[in-house]
Amino acid sequence: MNTTETSTVNHPVVSKERWVAERKTLLAREKELTHLRDQIARERRALPWERIEKDYVFDAPEGRRALADLFEGRRQLLVQHFMLGPGWEQGCPSCSYMADHTDGMNVHLAHRDVTFVAISRAPLAEIERFRRRMGWQFKWVSSNGSDFNYDFGVSFTPEEVTKGKLHYNYGEWPLAGEEWPGISVFCKDDAGEVFHTYSTYGRGVEVMMGTYNLLDLTPKGRDENAGQGMAWVRHHDRYEPAPAAKPAAAAGSSCH
Repeated sequence: MNTTETSTVNHPVVSKERWVAERKTLLAREKELTHLRDQIARERRALPWERIEKDYVFDAPEGRRALADLFEGRRQLLVQHFMLGPGWEQGCPSCSYMADHTDGMNVHLAHRDVTFVAISRAPLAEIERFRRRMGWQFKWVSSNGSDFNYDFGVSFTPEEVTKGKLHYNYGEWPLAGEEWPGISVFCKDDAGEVFHTYSTYGRGVEVMMGTYNLLDLTPKGRDENAGQGMAWVRHHDRYEPAPAAKPAAAAGSSCH
């Protein structure tokens, strides 16, 4: 992920007039990015769809459910491919970081005709154990025993991992691992047919990481060391206590 590019030590300090001028220059660039993001969103919506031909079935707390059932009466389904494999003690910290943002968004997604669900290969009992530990309320089902994770490019067989290169994020992926993150979107028509409309992987999953968006506004940014990326992220119940606030004089020196 991103690294901090701007040092907070001996950072330039200027007059109000100079600051506003510099801010306006950056604002023009931010507007370019906003307009580009809008354009890419239009292009994303214009992508052709892929009809789902296979009968995927999932284990849910209510029992066995087909993919079409997961929509819960809505037209659109947003899936987090959550890295929690069979026998894992706990879910991936980065996927958990993504999921920490979900419960608050769910009511808003539902009012825009979107149902959210997390899907993992772990058996349902293992999913439920970890979900209860984390205190999450969103729907989470198991694809254990189906091809779903493999077909959508987030799970890989031991044989594939042994080869040393995976086909992930629409290309060769040099890293090993049987589970990788992703987000997929589906749509259901009036006849009940389900279509795959979009998937994103790699850094594309940052779209769920609202904390990153706020950190990107701050002087220290994501404050990640080069090459370590998200190594700082912990399950929210495994962080050490946050550092105490420093005295005002000392606190001021940390950003200048």
